[in-house]
This record gives sequence, structure tokens and C-alpha cells, in this order.
Amino acid sequence: MKKLIVFDVMPGLEKLKSAGFRLFTLTNSPPHVVEAQLQNAGITSYFEKSFSVDAIRKFKPDAEVYKMTAKELGVTVDQIRLVAAHDWDVAGALLAGCSAAFITRPGKVLNPVMPVPDIVGKDLIDIAEKIISTDS
Repeated sequence: MKKLIVFDVMPGLEKLKSAGFRLFTLTNSPPHVVEAQLQNAGITSYFEKSFSVDAIRKFKPDAEVYKMTAKELGVTVDQIRLVAAHDWDVAGALLAGCSAAFITRPGKVLNPVMPVPDIVGKDLIDIAEKIISTDS
């Protein structure tokens, strides 16, 4: 199996941060796991905060997870845009009232019976440019 090496994450995050977007993570993983992942990837500094479902004891795509995140950030759910390469995560965010963007990583496709996000792109640089154009 080939290992996927991703070179678009830091430039994509940099574009979004430079454009004034608040960036955070939301994961089904425990806090210590996401902290280690962000540190190992060298991208911790891009994020204002990391949220884990541990705080609410429900898993994404449950709508309560996205609502909890919005409340913690001091915004409404419709002010959040989730970016993911997982169709279930994008669909969950859309059904909860968030906006979403889907990254079409190799082997990743949207579920044709679920809501479709308004932004779809091949990598995080493409997604960032579309978000800046759409949400600024």
C-alpha cells in the first residue's frame, strides 16, 4: 500500500489563517490523541482550539457535537464551516446546520443520498481558496 504524503495542509491552513478565519479542530478522538497528531504534523499553531467529543459523550455526526462546538466558540452553528475528507462528517455538519467543504482525497467520495456541501475541492489549498472566495 502506498503512503499518502500530503503537502497541501500547511499552505491551505496558512491561506485561511491569513485571510482572518478562525480555525479549530473537532474530532471523535480523545484530546491527547489529537494533540499528538497536530504536534507530529507541525500544525498546532494554526488552530485556536481543539474540540473532542469526550466533552459531550456523543460522536460525530450527532448534531449535538457541532452545537456544542458553536457554543464553546461563541458563534451560531450556521457560522461554522466544517472541512473534511469524510462524507459522513460533512453530512453530519450539514444536517446540524453548519456549512461544509469536502476534500476529494484519493478514494474519498460523497454519499449520493446525503446533503452535498457547496464547496468541494481536490486539496486544502483548493478548498481554502474557495472558502475565502465564498465566505469572506
